[in-house]
Amino acid sequence: MEEKRKHPRKVVHPDIAFLAANGERVEAVCRDISLGGAFVETDRPAPFNATVTVFLKLPGFDREIAVKSTVRWTKQDGMGVQFGLMGARETHALVSLISP
Repeated sequence: MEEKRKHPRKVVHPDIAFLAANGERVEAVCRDISLGGAFVETDRPAPFNATVTVFLKLPGFDREIAVKSTVRWTKQDGMGVQFGLMGARETHALVSLISP
């Protein structure tokens, strides 16, 4: 199968959560992350193509950041999300997190 990712993934586990369709906050586990998105391990994945707000705790931020994201795939144990636009500080913090 051809790799479709634009950004390499790194196995790191920042705190992550998302808003479910009913508005409930769902705590989850980040299994891997890149500049473009993340694998969110959860037993309550959002539906394919849903827009969700993902909350990440990144280095250099006192509070978590909220990133509008799109669900690109789902499976029983989680979902892949593609991040929407982030600000320069947030992008820099994410680069710092995933850099070797």
